[in-house]
Amino acid sequence: MKVARFYAPGDLRLEQAPEPEPGPGEVKVRVRNCSTCGTDVKIFNHGHQNLSPPRVIGHEIAGEVVSSFVDRWSPGDRVQVIAAVPCGRCPDCLHGSMTVCPNQTSVGYQYDGGFAEYLVVPREVLAVDGLNRIPDGVSFAEASVAEPLACVLNGQELAGVGEGDDVVVIGAGPIGCLHVRLARARGARRVFLVELNRARLDLSAAAVAPDAAICSSEVDSVDQILKLTDGRGADVVITAAASGAAQQDALQMTARSGRISFFGGLPKTAPTITLDANLVHYRELTIVGANGSSPAHNRAALDLIASGRVPVLDLITHRLPLDQVLDAIQIVAGGRGIKVTIEP
Repeated sequence: MKVARFYAPGDLRLEQAPEPEPGPGEVKVRVRNCSTCGTDVKIFNHGHQNLSPPRVIGHEIAGEVVSSFVDRWSPGDRVQVIAAVPCGRCPDCLHGSMTVCPNQTSVGYQYDGGFAEYLVVPREVLAVDGLNRIPDGVSFAEASVAEPLACVLNGQELAGVGEGDDVVVIGAGPIGCLHVRLARARGARRVFLVELNRARLDLSAAAVAPDAAICSSEVDSVDQILKLTDGRGADVVITAAASGAAQQDALQMTARSGRISFFGGLPKTAPTITLDANLVHYRELTIVGANGSSPAHNRAALDLIASGRVPVLDLITHRLPLDQVLDAIQIVAGGRGIKVTIEP
């Protein structure tokens, strides 16, 4: 079978490999779609501290069962695979905080991922109920978007996005688009999209139609948000970008008693910001982080897609064969598409 195997930064090779065979407690899946994301770009360019090459990468996976050593699953079942794998046994997991499990492993990092024709779902995934049945009417391509949507859902639950909120999303990549759509599904009154890059903003705004699209390289985004909210600021600001400047702007554009989600992590070379603690103190602001998703978030994301509350099909702008995985990564890196999916 064909695989895309990562060896070192800049070295992702298309290779022939033997088809993997499942062992006890495992399931073999034929990969139908494995979508790409910014993390794949980071891995390709810089590697990852939790990834030991050589490794087949790709973690937004949907496919169909080929063979199974698990009673619940049979050949032909349509399935979606979680990416982040909590241990299910530590105090954090047992307290319901699987997203911050200190023993977390990941598909495409410690286990071979979905840029391949076939994948064995390891017993560690199945042990935490991390193989999900794709609802009827949801395509494999749509199901592959469940994993990033699950991360977005975790972030918005932590930030308490809800009825009547004015929400700002900073960052107009695929995650930003999903944040706009999910905020609407959760009852937000208005959703504003902020982005530095005009071309990316125009592409994403045409798809998700925010209540206002603000190009922060052309205007002062803080000033624009304050004007749109009659000087009050937004109830929730989500920084869906790896930008310290975005995090600092978020503090300035959040209303009293508002919530800020530092959704996008910062580069390890610049992980700190200057934060006006008095703004947090006197305005009673809440700042929350967001780290991945749990198996339950993935199931909820599939339900959101199936119900039509969060459409994702139109966000898939490119469908490429596995042979063009390097092209897919370059499209994502250049911001020339929204969701780019690989169809092995």
